[in-house]
Amino acid sequence: MENYSAKSSNEIIELTNKVTTNYNSMPVVMSRGEGVWVYDVEGNKYLDCLAAYSAVNQGHCHPKVVAALKNQAEKLTLSSRAFHNDVMAFFLQKLCKYTGFTKALPMNSGAEGVETALKIARKWGYTVKKVPLDKAEIIVCDGNFHGRTTTVVSFSSEEQYKKLFGPLTPGFKSVPYGDANALKAAITPNTVGFLLEPIQGEGGVNVPPEGYLANVARICKDTGVLMLLDEIQTGFGRTGKKFCGDYDNTRGDILIMGKALSAGMYPISAVCCNASIMDVIKAGDHGSTYGGNPLASAVGIAALEVLEEENLPERSFELGKYFRGLLAEIKSDKIKEVRGKGLMIGIEIKKEFGKARPLCEELKRRGILCKETHEQVIRITPPLIIEEKELKWVAEQLKEVLA
Repeated sequence: MENYSAKSSNEIIELTNKVTTNYNSMPVVMSRGEGVWVYDVEGNKYLDCLAAYSAVNQGHCHPKVVAALKNQAEKLTLSSRAFHNDVMAFFLQKLCKYTGFTKALPMNSGAEGVETALKIARKWGYTVKKVPLDKAEIIVCDGNFHGRTTTVVSFSSEEQYKKLFGPLTPGFKSVPYGDANALKAAITPNTVGFLLEPIQGEGGVNVPPEGYLANVARICKDTGVLMLLDEIQTGFGRTGKKFCGDYDNTRGDILIMGKALSAGMYPISAVCCNASIMDVIKAGDHGSTYGGNPLASAVGIAALEVLEEENLPERSFELGKYFRGLLAEIKSDKIKEVRGKGLMIGIEIKKEFGKARPLCEELKRRGILCKETHEQVIRITPPLIIEEKELKWVAEQLKEVLA
């Protein structure tokens, strides 16, 4: 039996870099997490202000979700979809009630959720809208991030994500984010879907103009185009509502979810829509060995119950307002803009003052973990169970680091 006992952070980082190369991670090695706090292998304590890209909205190792995981793990973890299991139906029923849709299709990763939505939209286009075979178009937004699969990177605006991974998947066109008129002009008779994020997280916490999603929903309805809303990062309370689209009273025609659907406990994603759309998918059209497995289903039920019982969306709304107020008091020439909703905050640093990464590294030295995005933006997305006193401390540290 090999010895896997924890070594020093430096040793683990060195070993990691020898066996994998696809991430430029911050120099911290997490060993334990509880609530909003994580600890490295040396026992140093950090306030987690990334929350695994919003997967840990409920906090690290939430007792209720841990209990559900343990309980189900001792009974049945995987049945595959070749057979039924006694948990999935109740999970999907709860998810449908939470989202307001009638049908759900469970998968594992966020990117799988996006791929699922794209397949549903295309088949709907051919069977319901009667678009000529293999001519379906899907419109996306400049600056998007929907995952790393071959099809998804094919319509990315980030050159690195798709360079040398071709041939790229056709059938996509991109329009400026936040510009409803550009969307309207791009729609053709072959357009079957418009895929967008209500706030672009990886793109730099980009918030569209007020009313944009409502305009998009109206345009899609008027032109017979499905609105595919990617709420993988923004969903489940992150922006101060159940879903960010709720600010504009829309959840799209197809709602894509992941991350906090499992409270960070297990890979779970799902797509929800109504039967008139979902029913184009027939047995054998799509699937996953692990999608809807009983362990994931038990975890998903508990994760949703925590969101409801602890009023986390409402909490995120109030705490986000409080935190943005603290940030507004920071007077620094380095700050270009602070933007976001709820507890999804981006602090953009002016280019003449350098990039955001060194500031994130300094915050790490002060006991706060966050991550830069698009080089200039410090992203602040803590677990939604954070307290005002902890947010105040984060603001104080930011003020000193930006001084």
